[in-house]
Formats: sequence, structure tokens, C-alpha cells
Amino acid sequence: MESGVHSSRTLSVSVIAPWLVLGVGFTVVALVLPRGHSQTTFGDIFLCLLPLLANAALLANAGTPYRRTNSFWILMAAGCGLWLVGSLMWTYTELVLGHPSGYTYLGNIAYFLHPVPFMAALALQPHARGLRETLRYGIIDLSLLATTWIYVYAFSTLPWIYVAPNPQLYLIRGWQAYIGENIVYICGLIFLLFQTRSAWRKIYGHLLGIAVVHTVGFLVIAWASLSGSYSSGSIYDLAYVVTFLWLGMLGMMARRMKLEPDQNAHWEEFGRHWPQWLAIAGVLFIPFLAGWSIFLSRAPSAVREFRLMLTLVALMVGMGLVFFRQQLINQERQRLVKTLQNSLDNLKRLQSQFVQSEKLASLGQLAAGAAHEINNPLTAILGYSDLLVDEESAGPRARSLAEKIRDQARRTRELVTNLLSFARQVPAEKQLLDLTSTLNGAIQLRTLDLRSKNIRIEVQNRGILPAVRGDPNQLLQVFFQMISNAVDAMEATGGGVLTVRTERERTNVAIEFSDTGPGLSEPERVFDPFYTTKPVGKGSGLGLSICYGIIQEHGGTITGFNRVDGGATFRIELPAVLALLPQLAAATSSVGQSR
Repeated sequence: MESGVHSSRTLSVSVIAPWLVLGVGFTVVALVLPRGHSQTTFGDIFLCLLPLLANAALLANAGTPYRRTNSFWILMAAGCGLWLVGSLMWTYTELVLGHPSGYTYLGNIAYFLHPVPFMAALALQPHARGLRETLRYGIIDLSLLATTWIYVYAFSTLPWIYVAPNPQLYLIRGWQAYIGENIVYICGLIFLLFQTRSAWRKIYGHLLGIAVVHTVGFLVIAWASLSGSYSSGSIYDLAYVVTFLWLGMLGMMARRMKLEPDQNAHWEEFGRHWPQWLAIAGVLFIPFLAGWSIFLSRAPSAVREFRLMLTLVALMVGMGLVFFRQQLINQERQRLVKTLQNSLDNLKRLQSQFVQSEKLASLGQLAAGAAHEINNPLTAILGYSDLLVDEESAGPRARSLAEKIRDQARRTRELVTNLLSFARQVPAEKQLLDLTSTLNGAIQLRTLDLRSKNIRIEVQNRGILPAVRGDPNQLLQVFFQMISNAVDAMEATGGGVLTVRTERERTNVAIEFSDTGPGLSEPERVFDPFYTTKPVGKGSGLGLSICYGIIQEHGGTITGFNRVDGGATFRIELPAVLALLPQLAAATSSVGQSR
């Protein structure tokens, strides 16, 4: 226990110490250096370096298995990136161009907008599980949020630059808008802080402290700027330094925390959809600012007209984004309705298939019972035919007829045995088996009703096949399904030839079923559940899907494609056992057991 506490303290010290050294170093330098060019240069460069370091620490957390968690840290880093852009512009203006105040319009916009990605990161709610908002909705909500705050900034500051120039009023109105923006961000953090109980609560608590320190520090700098005592690199920048040092430490601490979505997070309707409502509410807030400017503001008429034009532009952009979002929602709902309708259709087809399966199961039981009863007279027929063949007093003609009776009886018994094997319901049990005999059994079962259909089955064995390990009943079902599909396809065109080829290919056994039918209309979909081109009532669309699953369970592959000269081919590959023949493998196994 003590070692665990010591390890935790060591981690905390290793995280805090580097950032603490940077903070103390800035404080010492800010107090020691006199106000002037050296202090300004040091402060500008230091305040460009800190957001860069904090950005790297935050981005290091964007490699988790959770998409919204990664997006959260990326957006937090984007907020630091906007601050870095503003700092670079400030540094360029103050050090290169020699402007003493460092203010630039584009730089101020970057500073002003940097909390917007922070708000978007909160809107992702990475601590909650089961929020299914897609990324494109989040991008639109972020665009709405950015539109609102760009409008607020332009509404507050631009008139005092282009319409009625007043630099001091420009700064004051910009500061007021920025304080309002940070207050909204702080309120969002407080809301999430009380909504979660997982490790994410500590993250939100740190972010709340960072936001409060940053806002208070901004107020101090604003007061110092109005009094003329502020300069870059002075002790007034300490709050900004603490802000980014704290963000960097938070990024490093987060890597050592188990930040997973909370499975017990229960969200009411407002808690689930407040980011969208906040974005839309921001757009709806735009006309109220315009109304205040027209009826309550004491600004010059030119300023009010300028603000009215800004309001119209912002409303056009905002409403366009809202309508676009609604269009995406309508498309998503239509897709869901179509998916639901397809699911209902598949459910009905599955219910019908279950009913048909019950009928077939009953029929299979009857066939199995009949097959058992047929076996009894077949045994007697085989016995009597053997007696007639061995009878010395029988003539040559009688013996010839007895042999024909015996051969036909044996053929009938093989058919009955295959029928019993096909109808038998037993758990899957893989064993060494000869694919040739299993395939011949399936062909015998299916050739019973082909004589009147002008359909012929040809078998081409290219060499001796090695044994495979599999379940004979399941593979018999697969082969029977392959043959039946080919027969159904050729029956629709008036007949044809089904060629069954078997061969060994490296370490696999390959079986091909090639027919001369019309071919596959959509080869890429033939193994999809419920996909069928047969008429209603002819097929359920589950046969090939079941075959695909059986072959996958046996470690093999099954593919379907159209032949160049017409027709379709289904190719099955199964891994072979390292033995030349099934009999050899079985003999080797028995010898090993005897030893």
C-alpha cells in the first residue's frame, strides 16, 4: 500500500515539477527585468511557447479507443492553437512592426474565438455513454456557435473601428464580449461538473479552475491596460502563464487517468440535447441584440445601421446552417425509417421461414421414420439376394437377376443412409472425413428428381483428395445447398449442366460448383442474409448465408462469381489435414492410440 502511495506521489511530482519550474522562472524574470524592450521580448516569446507546449500535452490524449474522447482533446488543443495564433500576431506586431500596444484586429479575433472550441469540446460530453450524435451534426453545431460569437464580436467592436473610430471604446467593448464568452464557458463547466461522477469530474474541475483563473487574470490585465501600467512580460501576465501551465499539467495527468465513458450516466432530455439547443439559441439571440441596438442603444445612427446589416448577414448564415442541419436530420430519419421497414420485412420473412422450417422438420422426422422402416425390408431383400447368388442349383439367369436385385438394394440402402444422415439433428462434431464420399452423398440425394428436368451433374476429380477435419452433416448440408441452388437456376432456363470439380490446392481442398444457368445478378450480395432472387415462397435468402457461416466455422472460404462463358461458380476451400488420404490419417491415429 505504501509503495502504491509513493508511486502516485512520484507521478504527481514528475508531472507538476517541470511546469512549476516554468512558472517560477517566469515570475522571477518578470520581477527582475526592468520594463522595456527586453521584458517585452521575453514575455512575447514565452507566451507563444506556453500554448505550444500545452497543445502538445493535450493532443497526447487523443489516442484512446473512444471517438468523442479523442475529439474532446483535439478541440481543447484547437482552442490553445487559436490563442497561439493570436500570440504570434501580437508578437509580430509588437516586436517586428514596433507597435507598442501589440493589438491587431485579426489577432484579437483569434484571441476572442479561442473559447469556442472549448465550448464545442464540452458539447461532446465525453464522459457520457450512448450519445449517438454524428460528427457532421457536431460540426454544424460548432459552426452555429462560432457564427454567434463572431457576430457578437463584430457587433461589439467593428463599429468603433470602421464606422465611428474610437480605439478605447473598441477595446472596452471587445473585453466585455470576451468576458461574456468566458462566463458562458464557465457555466457549461459547472453544469457538467454536477452531472458526472466518473473520473471526468476531476477533468471538468481542473478546467473550471483554469477558466476562472484565466478570466480573473484577463480582468486584471484589462484594468492595468486602462491605467497604462501593463506591458508584455510583466507580472500581470502571470495569470495567463498559470492558465497554460495548468492546461499542460492537466494534459499530462489525463494520460495517467482511466478516462472512460460512464456506464451509469443517465441523461434527461435537456442533458442529452443541450449543445444543439445552445447553438440554436445563440442564433435566435441575434435578433435581440439588433433590437437592443435599434431601440435602446445611444450609439450614433451610422453605428446602428452597421449593426443592423451585420445582424442580417449573421441571420442568413445562421438560418442557413439551421436549415442544413434540419435537412440532414430529415435524411437521417428517412434512412432510419427505411431500415426499420426492411427490418420488419425481414422479420416477417423470418417468421414465415420458421413456420416452414417447422413443417420441414416434421417432414424430416416422417422421412427418417420411413427410412428406418424401409431399411428392414431392404435388409431382408439383400439377404435373400445373397442366398440366391450363392445357391448352387440356381441357373445363370437366376443368379444374374439376383445380383441385379442385390446391387439395386445396396444402392437404395445408400440413399436411405444419406437421407438419414441429412435429416439427423446432432451437435456439430468435427472429425477426419473424406470429402469425396460426403459430396457423392449430396449428389445422390439431389439427383433423385433430375431426370425429368433436363439437368445433368458431372463430377471431375482431379487427383486424390486429402482428408479434412469437419462435421459431415454440416458439410453435407452445404454441398446439398450448392447443388440445389444450381439446379434451381438452370431449371429457370430449361436445363443445363452442373460441373462439380474437386482438387487439392497447396494446403487446401477446393470444390467448385459451376452451372450453365443465368449467372449471379449481384455476386457481392449472394451471402447476405435474406437476399434472394427467387420468387416469393421459393426461397428465404438464408441458405447461402448459413453455408457461409458453416464454411467459416470450418476455417475455410466460400466465394461466388460469374463465369466468362455464362453461368455461375461457387468455390469452397477447406484446410486439408497433413495426410495423403483419410484412411491413412485414420490408420495413423489408430496406431498412435494403440501405442
